[in-house]
Amino acid sequence: MSNNASTKRMETNAKTKHQYSSFLFGIVIGIVLVVAFAMWFIPSAMLETNECVYGIDETVSKLQDNIVAHGWKVSGVRDLKKSMAKDSVKLDYEVRLVSLCNANYAKRVLDKDRYVSAMMPCTISVWQGDDGKIYLTRINMKLMAKMFGGNISKIMGGVVAQQEHEIVKGLIKN
Repeated sequence: MSNNASTKRMETNAKTKHQYSSFLFGIVIGIVLVVAFAMWFIPSAMLETNECVYGIDETVSKLQDNIVAHGWKVSGVRDLKKSMAKDSVKLDYEVRLVSLCNANYAKRVLDKDRYVSAMMPCTISVWQGDDGKIYLTRINMKLMAKMFGGNISKIMGGVVAQQEHEIVKGLIKN
């Protein structure tokens, strides 16, 4: 009888170890799949790109007007083609970076999360594609803010994302 009990106990232990190993294997596979999905999906989702209605100069000009009309400030416009030409680097296409800031929102973020200053001021890129069309690219504020959570999510994912959407409205094709 003790041989039989010992055999049952060994079978139960082997079954438990197998279940435990299967469980751990499932967790590892799940983590690998989540990481793979994140590496594939998040980079393309982090940026929003739309074709513009206007040419590059008119888009940049109207963008600046919209920024000011929504109570933001244009911190600067950088023409990368001209800037890089100063370093003897020739671009065969146009790229303009429009920096914008709303000091009130920036302060509300910085009061609690100063490390986010590395991403300030906000930048909207207006650029010429290989197809000759003009595009506008910006950070997907809602998604970026969700990744940070808390105060950043509340401010950047809320009113900032909404206002940025309004700022580019009318400049991009839907």
